[in-house]
Amino acid sequence: MSFSIAGKTAVVTGAANGVGLAIARHFADRDANVVFADMDEKKLINELGEAIPDDSNVRSFTGDLRQKLTIANLLSATIDAFDRVDILVNASRQMVTADPLNPEDDAVTTLLNQNLITSLRLSQLFARRMISQAEKAEQTEGPVGSIINLSSIAAQRTRPELLAYSVSSAALDQMTRSLAVALAPHRIRVNAVAFGSVMSASLQGALKENGDIRDEIIDNTPLHRIASAGELAEVAQFLASDGSGFMTGQILTVDGGRTLVDAVDAAAH
Repeated sequence: MSFSIAGKTAVVTGAANGVGLAIARHFADRDANVVFADMDEKKLINELGEAIPDDSNVRSFTGDLRQKLTIANLLSATIDAFDRVDILVNASRQMVTADPLNPEDDAVTTLLNQNLITSLRLSQLFARRMISQAEKAEQTEGPVGSIINLSSIAAQRTRPELLAYSVSSAALDQMTRSLAVALAPHRIRVNAVAFGSVMSASLQGALKENGDIRDEIIDNTPLHRIASAGELAEVAQFLASDGSGFMTGQILTVDGGRTLVDAVDAAAH
């Protein structure tokens, strides 16, 4: 079974840095058409340049995807550029720490909107487009689309200061399962990648603030290292390809064995 994604059209959110950027670049390097979507226009320009040739297999899109109109505009821009969409990677995510006993703190609301609701709205709208494409082409068998969510091992762990992040991650995992069942009759697969010790943008920021975290992570990871964002991109390609054609509703853990031995008080990255 081939893991090729050549010729398919993918939209990757959170594609200006970290894991989202690694996935978008990895897909583009493997001959997929890729829309890099992010709120940070400056970073996208730095990565892709100001002028992207019309015959390029990449496009950039800037906007706040927490807004329904922006999501609709992203889909329209994708169709205008490549005529279709086959893969959606919900890689835009946020992590914050907060006092779980502070009733004035809005971290739960903020992360549910960013990490869950936005991914749900994107998935719903893009799935409808995938379904309409198949119907228009009278495609009655074979894969129709793949949706990949980026989650976290925080969904399985209990760190009070990460209550908002853990709740949003756990909710995203359940959303993945629910959408997988709902979209299965339409031959659209929905899976998630739950990662921990990967060199994401949030981990890079944490390491700048506290270099000791690196040793703590390595000590609590059986493979004794931090993964590169590119390794996560390889997993995303697998889930996007026909090679995973009989997989849906799965939460793949990519953490170097971290959750197998993780102490509750270990660093949460």
